[in-house]
Amino acid sequence: MATTKELIEEYKRKRQKIQAMEGAEAIDKRHKGGQWTARERIEYFFDPGTFNEIGIFIKHRTTAFGMDKRIIPAEGVVTGYGTVNGRSVVAFAEDYMAMAGTFGEYHGLKEIHAINFAKEMGWPVVGMNDSGGARLQEGIDTLETYGQLFRTQIRASGIIPQIALLMGPCLGGQAYHPIMQDFLIQCKKTGFMGIAGPAIVEAQIGEKISLDELSGWKAHAVKSGQTHIIAEDDKDALDKAKELLMLLPSNNMERPPLIPCNDDPERLCPELDTIIPDSPNRPYDMYKVIKAIADDGYFFETLREHAKTVITGFARFNGRVVGIWANQPMVSAGTIDTNAADKGARFVRTCDLFNIPVVALGDCPGYLVGSDQDWKGILRHGAKLLFAWADATVPLISIMLRKSYAGAHYGMLDKGIGADLVFAWPTARINIVGAESAASVIFAREIREAANPEETKVQKMKEYADLYENPYNAAERGCVDDVILPSDTRKTIIRALKILEDKDKDRKAFDARPWRKYSNINL
Repeated sequence: MATTKELIEEYKRKRQKIQAMEGAEAIDKRHKGGQWTARERIEYFFDPGTFNEIGIFIKHRTTAFGMDKRIIPAEGVVTGYGTVNGRSVVAFAEDYMAMAGTFGEYHGLKEIHAINFAKEMGWPVVGMNDSGGARLQEGIDTLETYGQLFRTQIRASGIIPQIALLMGPCLGGQAYHPIMQDFLIQCKKTGFMGIAGPAIVEAQIGEKISLDELSGWKAHAVKSGQTHIIAEDDKDALDKAKELLMLLPSNNMERPPLIPCNDDPERLCPELDTIIPDSPNRPYDMYKVIKAIADDGYFFETLREHAKTVITGFARFNGRVVGIWANQPMVSAGTIDTNAADKGARFVRTCDLFNIPVVALGDCPGYLVGSDQDWKGILRHGAKLLFAWADATVPLISIMLRKSYAGAHYGMLDKGIGADLVFAWPTARINIVGAESAASVIFAREIREAANPEETKVQKMKEYADLYENPYNAAERGCVDDVILPSDTRKTIIRALKILEDKDKDRKAFDARPWRKYSNINL
């Protein structure tokens, strides 16, 4: 029988063998390729000395195809918990050096356990994805475990924040894993995600395409809108994940961390009094507005490269985290198309799930019209925004800067759809349509039969605009709570957030609603 000393030495050998991974030469090769190992990622991510590994000795049970002789350290995924900036977090990091990080039964069960543990503890979970995909040698065991993992993620969704880091390949069924999390951060040079790789695409449909073009960052951060944040490398991805965690609560029963603020909450923003051009068709940069009103100009943007007519991201007001949803007049006048509507709806619902107030900065001539958008389902996609606003229980504040027309009036948050407080700048133009469109309909015959049609059109446009295209008509009806100076916007938002702080404290308004499972959003 072995002595206690011998048993301890055996334990040390077993643990060191697993932690050694594939050896110094393989690790050096990985570094030359611009990537860290799974354990290096974990070590950098967590506060020094706080990581506790779970399941290091887990081992697969497959015997077919020589798997009975195959040793896969930690089953190709490092899982555990620790603190990040002093707050408890669960993480798992797939190990590409261990059988290409392939997803097998027990690899998946480790990730499932990590997510369930995080949910039970009320802690965020961060997944570092770097895998060659499904472990085909395990057949149905792999296939079925994928389904269990997806269900686990979905059951935890809206309870704890889930962040995916795309740090290596993630193709096939494996790609559903990160896409269902709340935020996805993709490494520019090494992160790839797709329903199938180039070889399968060519074999099945004959399309020849490179991995980078099919599954790289441009495919998802720009085109598909599935990557929220782009990272330069592993370090940058982990830093951005740490920063994002500081903007989120640990779970849906808490609020995001409140940090000390040295930026005067009553500070005026005089530069905003001159930011709106005299011509209603001239653009200006909404980023300048956000920078002016946020604490120290800080803004953490999501989906920056996708649907650029609108802006989403997080700012702080007097130390409190707030979601920003804004039009960008610099791009197509800030119109809302199908992609922009999806971008906004997902963002608003995410903020609502995690107790983050939303401020809308509106300057939108309307939803994008035309056959292309109609056939893509602009009505269906646009309705997602309306569902998001109407279902939300967090504080909702609308600032109408300039144009607020037609369906975009609701899409950018108005009283009718659920805003708690609505403020308008003197430059706001709030109406069902713009003066030119209205005049061409209401006065069509009069203009057509006039001695000077163009002059009559201009006259009627002015007549209509003077009556309706201003913030005061809406304020008279109570649709706008107050017309404010642009320079007062920061302090107005902070005061509004203060009075709305306990909006759903006792949940009476929420509990008074008729019972239902959830709204039937136009997915």
